[in-house]
Amino acid sequence: MPSVMDRVPLPVQGAALHAVFALPRPLRRVLAGPPIRRDGLELALDAQLLLRMLALTDTNLAGGDAASARARLELRRGLVGPGVTGVRTRDVDIPSDTGVAVRARLYEPVNLAPGSPLLVYFHGGGWVIGSIETHDPTCRYLARNAQVRVLSVEYRLAPEHHFPAAVEDALTAFRYAARNADALGADPSAIAVGGDSAGANLAVSVCLQTLGNGPRPVFQLLFYPATDGTTRRRSRDLFADGFFLSDDDVTWFLDHYCPDVEMRADPRLSVLLADDLRGLPPAYVATAGFDPLRDEGNAFADRLREAGVPVVKRQHDDLIHGFVSFVNLGTRFREALSEAAGALRTGLVLRSRANVVDLFRPTA
Repeated sequence: MPSVMDRVPLPVQGAALHAVFALPRPLRRVLAGPPIRRDGLELALDAQLLLRMLALTDTNLAGGDAASARARLELRRGLVGPGVTGVRTRDVDIPSDTGVAVRARLYEPVNLAPGSPLLVYFHGGGWVIGSIETHDPTCRYLARNAQVRVLSVEYRLAPEHHFPAAVEDALTAFRYAARNADALGADPSAIAVGGDSAGANLAVSVCLQTLGNGPRPVFQLLFYPATDGTTRRRSRDLFADGFFLSDDDVTWFLDHYCPDVEMRADPRLSVLLADDLRGLPPAYVATAGFDPLRDEGNAFADRLREAGVPVVKRQHDDLIHGFVSFVNLGTRFREALSEAAGALRTGLVLRSRANVVDLFRPTA
Protein backbone atom coordinates (compact mmCIF):
# COMPACT_ATOMS: atom_id res chain seq x y z
CA MET A 1 0.00 0.00 0.00
CA PRO A 2 1.40 3.44 -0.89
CA SER A 3 2.86 5.41 2.01
CA VAL A 4 2.26 9.06 2.82
CA MET A 5 5.64 9.92 1.27
CA ASP A 6 4.59 8.34 -2.01
CA ARG A 7 2.09 11.18 -2.41
CA VAL A 8 4.93 13.71 -2.27
CA PRO A 9 6.36 14.67 -5.69
CA LEU A 10 9.64 12.91 -6.42
CA PRO A 11 11.67 16.13 -6.80
CA VAL A 12 10.55 17.15 -3.31
CA GLN A 13 11.40 13.70 -1.95
CA GLY A 14 14.83 13.91 -3.56
CA ALA A 15 15.50 17.37 -2.16
CA ALA A 16 14.46 16.22 1.30
CA LEU A 17 16.73 13.16 1.07
CA HIS A 18 19.75 15.25 0.13
CA ALA A 19 18.93 17.77 2.86
CA VAL A 20 18.88 14.99 5.45
CA PHE A 21 22.29 13.73 4.32
CA ALA A 22 23.67 17.28 4.58
CA LEU A 23 22.77 17.53 8.27
CA PRO A 24 25.52 17.44 10.92
CA ARG A 25 26.49 13.93 11.94
CA PRO A 26 24.85 14.07 15.40
CA LEU A 27 21.50 14.95 13.84
CA ARG A 28 21.87 12.22 11.24
CA ARG A 29 22.54 9.74 14.02
CA VAL A 30 19.36 10.81 15.81
CA LEU A 31 17.34 10.33 12.64
CA ALA A 32 18.95 6.98 11.84
CA GLY A 33 18.57 5.58 15.33
CA PRO A 34 21.02 3.57 17.44
CA PRO A 35 23.80 1.79 15.56
CA ILE A 36 22.83 -1.54 13.99
CA ARG A 37 25.24 -4.40 14.63
CA ARG A 38 25.07 -7.91 13.25
CA ASP A 39 27.57 -10.71 12.73
CA GLY A 40 30.22 -8.64 14.52
CA LEU A 41 29.81 -5.75 12.06
CA GLU A 42 28.38 -2.25 12.47
CA LEU A 43 26.33 -0.66 9.71
CA ALA A 44 27.64 2.67 8.39
CA LEU A 45 25.64 5.70 9.47
CA ASP A 46 25.07 6.69 5.84
CA ALA A 47 23.68 3.23 5.03
CA GLN A 48 21.49 3.15 8.12
CA LEU A 49 20.14 6.62 7.43
CA LEU A 50 19.37 5.67 3.83
CA LEU A 51 17.47 2.57 4.95
CA ARG A 52 15.50 4.65 7.45
CA MET A 53 14.54 7.17 4.77
CA LEU A 54 13.68 4.52 2.17
CA ALA A 55 11.43 2.83 4.72
CA LEU A 56 9.15 5.86 4.41
CA THR A 57 8.45 5.06 0.76
CA ASP A 58 7.47 2.09 -1.38
CA THR A 59 11.01 0.76 -1.81
CA ASN A 60 10.57 -2.94 -2.53
CA LEU A 61 13.01 -3.99 -5.22
CA ALA A 62 11.02 -7.01 -6.30
CA GLY A 63 7.52 -8.38 -5.96
CA GLY A 64 4.44 -8.16 -8.12
CA ASP A 65 4.95 -8.23 -11.87
CA ALA A 66 8.24 -7.36 -13.53
CA ALA A 67 6.90 -4.26 -15.28
CA SER A 68 5.78 -2.74 -11.98
CA ALA A 69 9.10 -3.52 -10.32
CA ARG A 70 10.96 -1.85 -13.19
CA ALA A 71 8.74 1.21 -12.98
CA ARG A 72 9.37 1.55 -9.24
CA LEU A 73 13.11 1.48 -9.74
CA GLU A 74 13.02 3.93 -12.63
CA LEU A 75 10.99 6.35 -10.52
CA ARG A 76 13.34 6.10 -7.56
CA ARG A 77 16.41 6.95 -9.60
CA GLY A 78 15.29 10.58 -9.44
CA LEU A 79 15.80 10.55 -5.68
CA VAL A 80 19.58 10.28 -5.78
CA GLY A 81 20.10 13.20 -8.16
CA PRO A 82 22.10 13.64 -11.38
CA GLY A 83 25.50 12.15 -12.05
CA VAL A 84 28.84 13.93 -12.10
CA THR A 85 29.63 16.49 -14.76
CA GLY A 86 32.52 16.46 -17.18
CA VAL A 87 31.37 13.33 -18.98
CA ARG A 88 29.74 13.30 -22.40
CA THR A 89 27.63 10.44 -23.71
CA ARG A 90 26.45 8.95 -26.97
CA ASP A 91 24.15 6.03 -27.61
CA VAL A 92 25.38 2.97 -29.51
CA ASP A 93 23.38 0.22 -31.20
CA ILE A 94 25.19 -3.10 -31.12
CA PRO A 95 24.20 -5.61 -33.83
CA SER A 96 23.19 -9.02 -32.49
CA ASP A 97 22.31 -12.46 -33.82
CA THR A 98 18.71 -11.93 -32.69
CA GLY A 99 18.19 -9.26 -35.33
CA VAL A 100 17.46 -6.70 -32.61
CA ALA A 101 20.27 -4.36 -31.67
CA VAL A 102 21.58 -4.34 -28.11
CA ARG A 103 21.35 -0.79 -26.85
CA ALA A 104 24.38 0.70 -25.14
CA ARG A 105 25.66 4.09 -24.00
CA LEU A 106 29.26 5.27 -24.23
CA TYR A 107 30.55 7.55 -21.46
CA GLU A 108 33.60 9.65 -22.33
CA PRO A 109 35.32 11.98 -19.86
CA VAL A 110 35.89 15.40 -21.38
CA ASN A 111 39.45 15.80 -22.71
CA LEU A 112 40.22 12.09 -22.44
CA ALA A 113 42.54 11.27 -25.33
CA PRO A 114 41.65 8.59 -27.89
CA GLY A 115 43.10 5.18 -27.16
CA SER A 116 42.06 5.12 -23.52
CA PRO A 117 41.12 1.98 -21.59
CA LEU A 118 37.47 0.93 -21.77
CA LEU A 119 35.12 -0.65 -19.23
CA VAL A 120 32.16 -2.63 -20.60
CA TYR A 121 29.61 -2.32 -17.79
CA PHE A 122 26.51 -4.43 -17.05
CA HIS A 123 23.92 -2.95 -14.70
CA GLY A 124 22.44 -4.77 -11.73
CA GLY A 125 18.82 -5.57 -11.02
CA GLY A 126 18.55 -9.33 -10.74
CA TRP A 127 18.46 -9.74 -14.55
CA VAL A 128 14.84 -8.46 -14.30
CA ILE A 129 14.96 -4.74 -13.48
CA GLY A 130 17.45 -1.91 -13.96
CA SER A 131 18.64 -0.13 -17.07
CA ILE A 132 21.22 2.21 -18.52
CA GLU A 133 19.23 5.04 -16.95
CA THR A 134 19.14 3.65 -13.40
CA HIS A 135 22.91 3.16 -13.45
CA ASP A 136 23.80 6.39 -15.23
CA PRO A 137 25.30 8.08 -12.11
CA THR A 138 27.46 5.02 -11.40
CA CYS A 139 28.84 4.90 -14.94
CA ARG A 140 29.48 8.64 -15.01
CA TYR A 141 31.35 8.43 -11.71
CA LEU A 142 33.52 5.54 -12.86
CA ALA A 143 34.26 7.20 -16.19
CA ARG A 144 35.38 10.49 -14.64
CA ASN A 145 37.20 9.15 -11.60
CA ALA A 146 38.92 6.21 -13.31
CA GLN A 147 39.55 8.27 -16.48
CA VAL A 148 38.28 5.51 -18.73
CA ARG A 149 35.58 5.22 -21.31
CA VAL A 150 32.57 3.20 -20.13
CA LEU A 151 30.21 1.30 -22.40
CA SER A 152 27.01 0.61 -20.44
CA VAL A 153 24.95 -2.25 -21.87
CA GLU A 154 21.15 -2.64 -21.95
CA TYR A 155 20.87 -6.42 -22.12
CA ARG A 156 17.57 -8.31 -22.44
CA LEU A 157 15.64 -8.77 -19.21
CA ALA A 158 13.64 -11.62 -17.73
CA PRO A 159 10.99 -12.96 -17.59
CA GLU A 160 10.40 -11.92 -21.19
CA HIS A 161 13.87 -13.29 -21.93
CA HIS A 162 15.00 -16.11 -19.67
CA PHE A 163 18.57 -17.26 -19.08
CA PRO A 164 20.82 -17.29 -21.08
CA ALA A 165 19.53 -14.29 -23.09
CA ALA A 166 21.27 -11.73 -20.86
CA VAL A 167 24.51 -13.74 -21.05
CA GLU A 168 24.33 -13.79 -24.84
CA ASP A 169 23.82 -10.03 -25.01
CA ALA A 170 26.70 -9.42 -22.60
CA LEU A 171 29.05 -11.52 -24.72
CA THR A 172 27.84 -9.80 -27.89
CA ALA A 173 28.51 -6.39 -26.35
CA PHE A 174 32.03 -7.28 -25.22
CA ARG A 175 32.96 -8.73 -28.60
CA TYR A 176 31.56 -5.66 -30.32
CA ALA A 177 33.69 -3.43 -28.09
CA ALA A 178 36.80 -5.49 -28.84
CA ARG A 179 36.21 -5.39 -32.61
CA ASN A 180 35.28 -1.71 -32.68
CA ALA A 181 37.66 -0.33 -30.09
CA ASP A 182 39.03 2.35 -32.41
CA ALA A 183 35.53 3.64 -33.23
CA LEU A 184 34.81 3.80 -29.50
CA GLY A 185 38.02 5.73 -28.86
CA ALA A 186 39.40 2.81 -26.86
CA ASP A 187 42.60 0.82 -26.61
CA PRO A 188 41.79 -2.74 -27.75
CA SER A 189 44.49 -4.11 -25.44
CA ALA A 190 42.90 -2.56 -22.34
CA ILE A 191 39.21 -3.52 -22.24
CA ALA A 192 37.70 -4.55 -18.90
CA VAL A 193 34.30 -5.87 -17.94
CA GLY A 194 32.39 -5.00 -14.82
CA GLY A 195 29.03 -4.70 -13.19
CA ASP A 196 27.07 -4.83 -9.97
CA SER A 197 25.11 -7.80 -8.63
CA ALA A 198 23.50 -9.52 -11.64
CA GLY A 199 25.66 -7.33 -13.87
CA ALA A 200 28.80 -8.56 -12.12
CA ASN A 201 27.55 -12.09 -12.75
CA LEU A 202 27.33 -11.30 -16.48
CA ALA A 203 30.83 -9.81 -16.45
CA VAL A 204 32.30 -13.02 -15.01
CA SER A 205 30.32 -15.09 -17.49
CA VAL A 206 31.88 -13.11 -20.34
CA CYS A 207 35.34 -13.80 -18.93
CA LEU A 208 34.63 -17.54 -18.71
CA GLN A 209 33.25 -17.74 -22.23
CA THR A 210 36.15 -15.87 -23.83
CA LEU A 211 38.87 -18.09 -22.35
CA GLY A 212 40.78 -19.34 -25.39
CA ASN A 213 38.09 -17.95 -27.67
CA GLY A 214 39.00 -14.64 -29.29
CA PRO A 215 39.54 -11.30 -27.52
CA ARG A 216 39.42 -11.45 -23.72
CA PRO A 217 38.84 -8.87 -20.99
CA VAL A 218 41.98 -7.82 -19.16
CA PHE A 219 40.31 -6.87 -15.86
CA GLN A 220 37.12 -7.60 -13.87
CA LEU A 221 35.42 -4.94 -11.74
CA LEU A 222 32.85 -6.80 -9.66
CA PHE A 223 30.49 -5.23 -7.14
CA TYR A 224 28.67 -7.69 -4.82
CA PRO A 225 28.41 -10.33 -7.56
CA ALA A 226 25.72 -12.99 -7.72
CA THR A 227 27.78 -16.13 -8.24
CA ASP A 228 25.72 -19.20 -7.26
CA GLY A 229 22.05 -19.84 -7.95
CA THR A 230 22.13 -23.32 -6.41
CA THR A 231 23.23 -22.88 -2.80
CA ARG A 232 21.85 -20.88 0.09
CA ARG A 233 24.63 -19.44 2.26
CA ARG A 234 24.66 -18.04 5.76
CA SER A 235 24.46 -14.37 4.70
CA ARG A 236 21.09 -15.06 3.03
CA ASP A 237 19.68 -15.76 6.51
CA LEU A 238 21.66 -13.14 8.43
CA PHE A 239 20.50 -10.29 6.20
CA ALA A 240 17.23 -11.71 4.93
CA ASP A 241 15.25 -8.52 5.50
CA GLY A 242 15.76 -4.84 6.21
CA PHE A 243 18.99 -4.20 4.30
CA PHE A 244 17.71 -3.06 0.87
CA LEU A 245 18.05 -6.40 -0.96
CA SER A 246 16.01 -9.06 0.81
CA ASP A 247 16.08 -12.84 0.72
CA ASP A 248 12.64 -12.78 -0.92
CA ASP A 249 14.03 -10.46 -3.61
CA VAL A 250 16.84 -12.89 -4.42
CA THR A 251 14.34 -15.73 -4.80
CA TRP A 252 12.01 -13.60 -6.96
CA PHE A 253 14.84 -12.58 -9.28
CA LEU A 254 16.11 -16.13 -9.74
CA ASP A 255 12.61 -17.47 -10.35
CA HIS A 256 12.10 -14.91 -13.10
CA TYR A 257 15.52 -15.25 -14.69
CA CYS A 258 15.91 -19.02 -14.58
CA PRO A 259 12.66 -20.79 -13.62
CA ASP A 260 14.20 -24.16 -14.54
CA VAL A 261 15.95 -24.98 -11.25
CA GLU A 262 18.17 -27.63 -12.81
CA MET A 263 19.59 -25.06 -15.26
CA ARG A 264 20.83 -22.89 -12.40
CA ALA A 265 23.93 -25.07 -12.07
CA ASP A 266 25.05 -23.91 -15.54
CA PRO A 267 28.37 -22.08 -14.94
CA ARG A 268 27.20 -19.25 -17.20
CA LEU A 269 24.80 -18.44 -14.33
CA SER A 270 26.42 -20.04 -11.27
CA VAL A 271 29.91 -18.84 -12.16
CA LEU A 272 31.23 -20.08 -8.81
CA LEU A 273 30.62 -23.63 -10.02
CA ALA A 274 32.83 -23.34 -13.10
CA ASP A 275 35.29 -26.23 -13.20
CA ASP A 276 38.36 -24.08 -13.76
CA LEU A 277 38.92 -20.38 -13.14
CA ARG A 278 42.57 -20.41 -14.17
CA GLY A 279 43.38 -17.83 -16.80
CA LEU A 280 40.63 -15.37 -15.84
CA PRO A 281 41.74 -11.73 -15.76
CA PRO A 282 42.75 -9.93 -12.56
CA ALA A 283 39.77 -8.88 -10.48
CA TYR A 284 38.63 -6.36 -7.91
CA VAL A 285 35.76 -7.99 -6.00
CA ALA A 286 33.84 -5.67 -3.67
CA THR A 287 31.24 -7.14 -1.34
CA ALA A 288 29.10 -5.57 1.39
CA GLY A 289 29.00 -6.78 4.99
CA PHE A 290 25.21 -6.40 5.30
CA ASP A 291 24.27 -8.15 2.06
CA PRO A 292 22.48 -11.47 1.46
CA LEU A 293 24.93 -12.08 -1.43
CA ARG A 294 28.02 -11.39 0.68
CA ASP A 295 29.14 -14.95 1.21
CA GLU A 296 28.84 -16.12 -2.39
CA GLY A 297 30.74 -13.03 -3.59
CA ASN A 298 33.53 -13.68 -1.11
CA ALA A 299 33.56 -17.36 -2.07
CA PHE A 300 34.11 -16.42 -5.69
CA ALA A 301 37.03 -14.13 -4.78
CA ASP A 302 38.55 -17.00 -2.79
CA ARG A 303 38.22 -19.37 -5.75
CA LEU A 304 39.91 -16.84 -8.01
CA ARG A 305 42.84 -16.63 -5.61
CA GLU A 306 43.05 -20.42 -5.36
CA ALA A 307 43.16 -20.58 -9.16
CA GLY A 308 46.14 -18.22 -9.23
CA VAL A 309 44.19 -15.20 -10.49
CA PRO A 310 45.37 -11.86 -9.07
CA VAL A 311 42.43 -10.61 -7.02
CA VAL A 312 41.62 -7.90 -4.52
CA LYS A 313 38.92 -9.19 -2.19
CA ARG A 314 37.39 -6.13 -0.55
CA GLN A 315 34.52 -6.59 1.88
CA HIS A 316 33.04 -3.25 2.92
CA ASP A 317 31.97 -4.41 6.36
CA ASP A 318 29.61 -1.49 6.99
CA LEU A 319 27.73 -1.28 3.68
CA ILE A 320 24.63 -2.76 2.04
CA HIS A 321 23.88 -4.29 -1.33
CA GLY A 322 23.44 -1.63 -4.00
CA PHE A 323 25.90 0.88 -2.58
CA VAL A 324 27.23 1.91 -6.02
CA SER A 325 23.78 3.29 -6.84
CA PHE A 326 23.92 5.79 -3.95
CA VAL A 327 27.13 7.56 -4.86
CA ASN A 328 25.37 10.95 -4.93
CA LEU A 329 24.26 10.63 -1.30
CA GLY A 330 26.44 9.82 1.70
CA THR A 331 30.21 10.14 1.67
CA ARG A 332 30.61 6.49 2.69
CA PHE A 333 29.13 5.35 -0.63
CA ARG A 334 31.45 7.67 -2.56
CA GLU A 335 34.46 6.40 -0.62
CA ALA A 336 33.68 2.82 -1.64
CA LEU A 337 33.14 3.66 -5.31
CA SER A 338 36.23 5.89 -5.38
CA GLU A 339 38.35 3.02 -4.12
CA ALA A 340 37.01 0.81 -6.90
CA ALA A 341 37.62 3.51 -9.51
CA GLY A 342 41.25 3.70 -8.38
CA ALA A 343 41.64 -0.06 -8.67
CA LEU A 344 40.09 -0.02 -12.13
CA ARG A 345 42.28 2.82 -13.33
CA THR A 346 45.46 1.21 -12.10
CA GLY A 347 44.55 -2.24 -13.39
CA LEU A 348 43.71 -0.96 -16.85
CA VAL A 349 46.57 1.48 -17.28
CA LEU A 350 49.02 -1.30 -16.47
CA ARG A 351 47.62 -3.17 -19.49
CA SER A 352 47.30 -0.15 -21.75
CA ARG A 353 49.59 0.81 -24.61
CA ALA A 354 49.65 4.32 -23.14
CA ASN A 355 52.68 5.53 -21.20
CA VAL A 356 52.08 4.34 -17.64
CA VAL A 357 54.21 7.15 -16.28
CA ASP A 358 51.55 9.65 -17.35
CA LEU A 359 49.18 8.38 -14.68
CA PHE A 360 51.66 9.12 -11.89
CA ARG A 361 53.48 12.14 -13.28
CA PRO A 362 54.27 14.90 -10.75
CA THR A 363 51.86 17.80 -10.74
CA ALA A 364 53.29 21.15 -11.75
